[in-house]
Amino acid sequence: MRIAVMGTGGVGGYFGAKLALAGNEVAFVARGKHLEAIRANGLRVESPLGDMHLPKAAQATDDPTEIGPVDLVLFSVKLWDTETAAEAIKPLLGEHTAVVSFQNGVMKDDVLRQVLGPDHVVGGVCYIAATIAEPGLIRHSGSLQKLVFGEYDGSLSDRVRQFRDACVVSGIDVEVSDRIEQTIWEKFVFLVGLSGTTSTARVPVGPLRTHPRSRAFLHDVMDEVVQVARAQGVPLSADYADTQLAFIDQVPAGMTSSMHNDLERGSRLELDWLSGDVAERGAKLGVPTPCNRAICDILSVHSKGRAE
Repeated sequence: MRIAVMGTGGVGGYFGAKLALAGNEVAFVARGKHLEAIRANGLRVESPLGDMHLPKAAQATDDPTEIGPVDLVLFSVKLWDTETAAEAIKPLLGEHTAVVSFQNGVMKDDVLRQVLGPDHVVGGVCYIAATIAEPGLIRHSGSLQKLVFGEYDGSLSDRVRQFRDACVVSGIDVEVSDRIEQTIWEKFVFLVGLSGTTSTARVPVGPLRTHPRSRAFLHDVMDEVVQVARAQGVPLSADYADTQLAFIDQVPAGMTSSMHNDLERGSRLELDWLSGDVAERGAKLGVPTPCNRAICDILSVHSKGRAE
């Protein structure tokens, strides 16, 4: 496949490297010192599953017009850059090009549809702990590395089948979903709970799930997401937060969230698209969201990052 990675961070860098090393033609869109390092020394990935290195001959640019039309865009920029990045990738689109967002949140594909048109948008979620450790280097923690995607109408299209096959050959754990909107909301429940609580308490998930009061708060944060989803017509079970809490009991105690990592670095937070989105939707739907509102209020002083 001919693939463009829009946003060569932890997600785009890791999965893009896997796809490239399996023989796909992959171009990486990056910027700043990260782009300079990739051009000079290639893209490196450190992972418990095996380190990877793409030589500096790998195509890397900050200008999507240099790439031209592709079969698929792996879209993984920070949420506040979604609209700007979507405008920038228009030169990558052919008639049947799929744009799969592996960003956080549930509003991402609404923005992509508005900018690119619904025919190009394929729903997706990813499961991985990876980040830019230094310019040109992606560091993957743990063994989890999975992509789930699918057409919003539930069909198994040629482009979804082709991407699935490319992932299999690349050694990526992959699943095609015929109910991708529900799948995205299921991850959103977990993500909002993990990001909001680890960031507010500034600890990994282990202490949160073992202390009775913080465990109850974690459950309630997720349950608010479930109730908002159900009010919107997403068919999550009423006790889905219990299911997710049981899942959280199985993850490594040291697991944290990308928002917690951003907070520790003094970077901008995706707060408005996570707990903030839940609180805003809840207010419109008449669903109480006091826990997510509290997370927004507490973290609001850090949401723009120290640099700003």
